[in-house]
Parts: sequence; C-alpha cells; structure tokens
Amino acid sequence: MTVKTLDELRKIREEHLDRVRLREDGEAAGDKIEVLVGMSTCGIAAGARETVNRFVDLLAKERLDSVKVVPVGCIGYCHSEPTVQVNVPGQKPVIYGNVKENKVQEIVEKHIKGGKPVEALILHVDFKRP
Repeated sequence: MTVKTLDELRKIREEHLDRVRLREDGEAAGDKIEVLVGMSTCGIAAGARETVNRFVDLLAKERLDSVKVVPVGCIGYCHSEPTVQVNVPGQKPVIYGNVKENKVQEIVEKHIKGGKPVEALILHVDFKRP
C-alpha cells in the first residue's frame, strides 16, 4: 500500500488507533484482564506474531476495552510455543500452549468473555516453588 496524501495517512491512523490503545492503555492492570503473548525468538518462529495480532484485532472488533494485550519475552515453555498467559484479576494465571492464531477466538469467547478456561489448550504448571 502506498500512501500518497496526508489525508490518506490520517485515515490509516484513525483506523488503527483502537488497536494501538489496546496495547498501551492501562499501564496498571487493576481490573483489566491481561493477555500476555510470549514473543521471544522461539515464539515468533512458531507464529506468536500472528497470534498477538489476532488477539488485538479480535478484541478491538469485540470492543473488549477491559482486556490488555501485552507482548512479552520468554514465558518459559518453548516446547509449546506460541504461549499465552491470561491473567484475570483475583484468579490464578492460566497458561495456554500451542496457541496458533486459529485458537485465539476460542480463548476470547470461552475464557475472556465466558470466564471458563479452554482446558484442551492449558499447560498445567505449578506456580508454587518448593
């Protein structure tokens, strides 16, 4: 796509402003749900860039302003990339593995909107240290 005028550039900016806000708003999570997408080298190689973009696009389309998408570094489960951690305030974090972009809608519908984690995608890990 070639931008030829300043008006075209402004139009593109307006069309994408909501997507940027999803990434930047709410530096203090507070009551926001956080979706952390592992964007280390292994995650990106496995498709994490497409996964994070799908989350951003879908959440913008659904107008779910109470959800913050955060690209992060390594989550620690390289064998299951792309990995996604969903943090719902007041609940234990849920880590999902092998979250290709075609699995994002299921996580949004069932977990983020419906409140029930997607069992088939969960990486069962223990956050307690001995």
